Amino acid sequence: MTEATVITSSGPSRPGVFAIWFQAIRSYSLTASATPVLIGAAMAARDGFFSLPRFVLALVGALAIQIGTNLINDYYDYVKGADSPESMGGSRVIQQELLSPGEVWWGGIGAFTIGAIFGLILVYQCGWPILLLGIASVAAGYFYTAAPVSLAYVALGELTVFVFMGPVIVLGAYYVMALKVAWAPLIASLPIACLVAAILHVNNIRDVDSDRVHRKRTLANLLTRRAANLELAAFDAGAYALIVIGVLMRALPWTVLLTFVTLGRARDELRIVFNESDPDKLNLAVLRSAQLHLEFGLVLFAAIVVAWLFGW
Repeated sequence: MTEATVITSSGPSRPGVFAIWFQAIRSYSLTASATPVLIGAAMAARDGFFSLPRFVLALVGALAIQIGTNLINDYYDYVKGADSPESMGGSRVIQQELLSPGEVWWGGIGAFTIGAIFGLILVYQCGWPILLLGIASVAAGYFYTAAPVSLAYVALGELTVFVFMGPVIVLGAYYVMALKVAWAPLIASLPIACLVAAILHVNNIRDVDSDRVHRKRTLANLLTRRAANLELAAFDAGAYALIVIGVLMRALPWTVLLTFVTLGRARDELRIVFNESDPDKLNLAVLRSAQLHLEFGLVLFAAIVVAWLFGW
């Protein structure tokens, strides 16, 4: 009796459910909401206010709202045709048939619900201002691509992320610690706001041709390419200039000048954008922009913590 060997041929194996959802939520991007929470909490601690439970609630709530925004944006970009199988943006879980459009939409609603639950706990503990920030944040996240507003389709994407992933998160995190607002955390939020808007702007420069085809108006395709490049340089330069201004105003400790160690990353990002037009090569600029935001934000956070610990 002989033993038969059966050889089967199959394509790449399907990722596991956790891997699929990690891809869907764009886990690599979540530092964009975590970093401003860290900065807001550090500014509050420097002023003598800190609550670990409230910090955790704020962090999870901010992450959940960003996850919801990412998923809902993927859904509506797919429905509107802006994210096709050839596109480089988004998580691509729908295009790769890893999740259905309905699953992505309901995933976004579920994430917003989790964010709302954590937010309502903070509302109970900290008062109505958090309710206003939460409602505005969820609305901005949902209607970033959803009709009838579709902020990203009417050249308001950079402004939206500047406001909601800069001042709103930083001031919100500060408020849940201190139960008040202050000028210093607002100033600390602005460099981070510049750099998160820069990430989106580089993304839109990369996708400029595709966005024009799908009638998605962005600053990148409303401006000339040179003007779009200069706008990116202005975002980056603004981040560093605001650090200096904050120090001169005595709103920020001198230690935050350490953020200038990230200038090399900014130079790499700008070099690519000013010299390349191929989307594949510009995709590296998107990565460099995200790295700049993360590295700058972590250095800023560490600098504020050091100043707090040493009483500077």
